[in-house]
Amino acid sequence: MDIDKRAKREETRENEADRDKIAGRNAVIEALRSGREIDRILVAKGCTGLGKLYAMAKEAGVPVKEVAPVKIDELAAGANAQGVLAYAAAHSYATLDDVFAKAAEKGEAPFVIITDGLEDGHNLGAIIRTAECCGAHGVIIPRRRSVGLNYVVAKTSAGAVEYMPVVRVANIAQTMEELKERGVWIFGADMDGEPLWNADFGGAVGLVVGAEGEGVSRLVKEKCDFVVSLPMRGKIESLNASVAASVMMYEVCRQRLGIKAR
Repeated sequence: MDIDKRAKREETRENEADRDKIAGRNAVIEALRSGREIDRILVAKGCTGLGKLYAMAKEAGVPVKEVAPVKIDELAAGANAQGVLAYAAAHSYATLDDVFAKAAEKGEAPFVIITDGLEDGHNLGAIIRTAECCGAHGVIIPRRRSVGLNYVVAKTSAGAVEYMPVVRVANIAQTMEELKERGVWIFGADMDGEPLWNADFGGAVGLVVGAEGEGVSRLVKEKCDFVVSLPMRGKIESLNASVAASVMMYEVCRQRLGIKAR
């Protein structure tokens, strides 16, 4: 690739990444006050006088993380952040009721994707895109230790975030219990599970996709009704999270459409 073209592409990526950032104490407080969806707030260690911001963030359910001051300066890219930087969501979040309402509107059994700590925006974006294509009714993500609906996720989804409800919850395990109470059978993906093709996805389905590298956490795995796996015949032991999720989603789609495997 030409050096100038490469530099231009890197500059474009940096500009795109800046679209979901809000720098400065007052700017972040006003964003919270307006009800804007905020994924997370970063605060420089040692910063004082942020009691109001912390209170508003807690009320809104927005996680706040303390980081080194140099990190704030680096991410702010020249803006006067005053030790505070927030990441705004590229799209508003939905609720579980929205997901069930969408399924009811279509006259279908609920089909949801549950992500357990994905940190790569490209993976989440790809999962949202495939979920929309497969006829899923919603994607559930945890509030902490997970990527939110940032610009990278929205762009990778290729517009699917406009149609696919994404629910952000405080506790994945508790949400799984709520889903089960509402008639959803939960299937987790793990290497020790039964072959995917043996599973019955005919009813209300929740698919759990684990984090990159770590997979499904122990507590979340224990909450699953069933654990399924994909056959691995090569030398690599696992698939990319979004690829594995896509394979599982299309198996659910196949069974729900009544297409017989030959």
